[in-house]
Amino acid sequence: MNSAKLIINLTRSVRRIRCPRLYSTQEQPLQVPEADGVEKTYPPHIHEIVDKISQLTLMEVADLNSCLKTRLNIPDAPMMPMGMHMMGAAAAEPEKTEEESAPQVQSLFTVRLAKFEDSKKIALIKEVKKLMGDMNLVQAKKFVESVPVTVKEDLTKEEAETLKSALEAAGGVVEME
Repeated sequence: MNSAKLIINLTRSVRRIRCPRLYSTQEQPLQVPEADGVEKTYPPHIHEIVDKISQLTLMEVADLNSCLKTRLNIPDAPMMPMGMHMMGAAAAEPEKTEEESAPQVQSLFTVRLAKFEDSKKIALIKEVKKLMGDMNLVQAKKFVESVPVTVKEDLTKEEAETLKSALEAAGGVVEME
C-alpha cells in the first residue's frame, strides 16, 4: 500500500512540474466588464496599428484583408445583399420595373425520367449507363427501375434536349423542367 501512495504522489509531482498552470493556486482575477456608454481605452500598440491601416490605400487594404484571411485560416463569409433588412417593407408594396414585368426565360433545365416501355427496358438501362458515366450496369438498372427519377440537373437547353432525345430513343418517357 505504501508503494502505491508513493507512486501516486510522485506522479502528481511530475505533473505539477510539467504543467504548473494547471496546479497553480494563484488564479488571475477576471476582467471587469465595462458599462455601456463608457468609452473603451486601447493599448498603444493597437493605436499604432490603426494609424498604419488608416494610411493605406483601398487596394492595400484589400491585399491586407486577403493576407490576414490566408494567414489566420478565416473562410470567406457569405455577404448579405444590401437592403435585405428592408425585405418586409418591400414585400408590402412591390414595385414592378420593366425588367420584372418581362417574362423570365428559363436558362437551366432538369431532365427527369418519368416512365419507360417495358419492352425497351434493357436498351434504356444501357443508354443510362452510357450517359451517366459513373454508373455500372447494376446501378443503372436500379436507377431506371426507381422512376420517376431526376437524370441530370442544371443543364443548358441544348444539353437537356440532347439527353431527352437519347433517352426517348431508348424507350424512356422524359420530362424537362
